Amino acid sequence: MPLHRDIFWVGRQWAVTGFGIQAVDQRLRGVLDIESARLWDDDLIQNRRAKPGVNAEDFDKALTVARGRYPQATAPIIEQLDVLGVIEASPAASPVMPAMKLRVEGRLARFLPQWRIRR
Repeated sequence: MPLHRDIFWVGRQWAVTGFGIQAVDQRLRGVLDIESARLWDDDLIQNRRAKPGVNAEDFDKALTVARGRYPQATAPIIEQLDVLGVIEASPAASPVMPAMKLRVEGRLARFLPQWRIRR
């Protein structure tokens, strides 16, 4: 996977981008890349650090910069408000699709928008 267009920090082997942490060497094709949502997953971080050929100092610096840029995700705001007692959780109503109504009364066919079914 090529480097994301937003590059915040570049080291010898790793870069912090809009995607998260990416390996600068493009021959790896994004195998070692870590997306920003998984920066706080310690098992994944240890797994990547243990790979052969990984520069541990550069990886740790990239991890520090990336964690500063992408703070740890917290619980969604709805769950936080529910815990605080601000709102009460209620079962979500299932969305029902409205019946489709086709009306062409009183219009000339040549002024109606055309539609086609593509195969």
